[in-house]
Amino acid sequence: MPRKATITQKEIVGAAFRLTKQEGFEAITSRKLAAAAGCSTQPIFRIYEGMSDLKKDVYEKAVEFYDEFYDASDKSHNIPFVDLGLCYINFAQKNPHLFRLLFLANKDGHEDESARSMYDLVNGDGDHIVAEINKASDMGAQNVQHLFMQMWIFIHGAACMAVSGDYDLADEDTISLLTAAYHAFSGV
Repeated sequence: MPRKATITQKEIVGAAFRLTKQEGFEAITSRKLAAAAGCSTQPIFRIYEGMSDLKKDVYEKAVEFYDEFYDASDKSHNIPFVDLGLCYINFAQKNPHLFRLLFLANKDGHEDESARSMYDLVNGDGDHIVAEINKASDMGAQNVQHLFMQMWIFIHGAACMAVSGDYDLADEDTISLLTAAYHAFSGV
């Protein structure tokens, strides 16, 4: 009789990521994860000493997912911060549990030492924020660092409203709001 295939770390992380996306990481138990991965709890604890170690790997997979989401998003608007903001808000609307993990989780705790800052996550490897700041500067905006902070407070607030279910605007309305906020904050 052939030996049953061993479940891999990648398969466990994939199952944990899917559960996190659907229910949030805090809802994952070893039994629920084992059922989702199609194994017993034994392979999970053979690979991970505890759930905090697993959470680090799920967090990294969520970072990759956000980067792919950003890369696939529309970037056709000329007004600075509109594309960045629209993507961020859409991510919050479509992936509220992942948004909480990446952008709302407490980063001060010792178990999340590998967690990145919100700025680093959104800026990504492609310097997305830097590109938007440069675009604003090229369009004549003054004090672009302050402008970014004002825009980011607006964008993050809208995304948090999306996660709580209090933001249900269509993309066209979001684009109009982001454009109006940019003009109000930049004076351009």
